[in-house]
Formats: sequence, C-alpha cells, structure tokens
Amino acid sequence: MSDQTTPFGYAIPAVRKVSPLRQRMIEDMRVRNFALNTQESYLHQVSLFARHFGKSPDQLGTEEIRAYQVYLADERQVSVGTRIVAVSALRFLYRVTLQRDWTVQLIPTAKKDHRLPAILSRCAFLRPGMGTPRAGSSSGT
Repeated sequence: MSDQTTPFGYAIPAVRKVSPLRQRMIEDMRVRNFALNTQESYLHQVSLFARHFGKSPDQLGTEEIRAYQVYLADERQVSVGTRIVAVSALRFLYRVTLQRDWTVQLIPTAKKDHRLPAILSRCAFLRPGMGTPRAGSSSGT
C-alpha cells in the first residue's frame, strides 16, 4: 500500500495546491460570511481572469481588467449576468484581498438588459387559445 491509494486500492486524488493569494481571498470571503456558491463563483472568475493572461492577478492592473471585460463581451459573448459576476469577483479581489484603492472607480459594471415584456393584443389577452374555435360556434362542427 502506498501513500497514493486507499487500503482498498482506490487512487487518492492529488490535493490541489492553493496559492497564498487564493487562500487569502477564501479567508476574506469566509470572514464576510459569503455564501458557498458566491465563493466558488468568485474563485472561478478570478481563476479564468488569471488564466486568460497567464499571470497571477496581483501582477495585473486596470488595463488588463478592461481588456478582459472587452474579451468577455466581444469575443466570448457571455451574458451580462456572467460579466457582472466577473466584475464583482475582481472588485472584491482587488479592493479587499489586495487592498488596492483604484478598483471601484476603474472597474465598470455592465448594465443589465432591460427587456420589455411581450404585449398581447386585446383579443389575444381575452382568448389565450386563439387558434381554437369558441365553445358554441358552428365552425368545425
């Protein structure tokens, strides 16, 4: 039996090393009682940001954040909601974990799409099954 398997012979997955910056961000979110889903979303978004540039986020600044936002909007064409989560994660990372003062003012948030609801005609509103004949009508019988 080696250190890499259980007593039953199953492989034990390697533990992912957590960088000090990631660990600090996790602790900062935990101290603020962030929901587990929020923590996972923020960590995922920061990870994608870092991988996009191939550098640690603490080596990146406002120009890279702006370029990443353009990339998400234009090339990846992700939803506005996804872009808002990415911006929120980056704002948290830079403002709280890295204690950079410039973040809030220089990281803009995408505005949500405000789609107007479909407006039904009076006839469609009064008769939802417009394609069906009315009860008692002579058509179709």
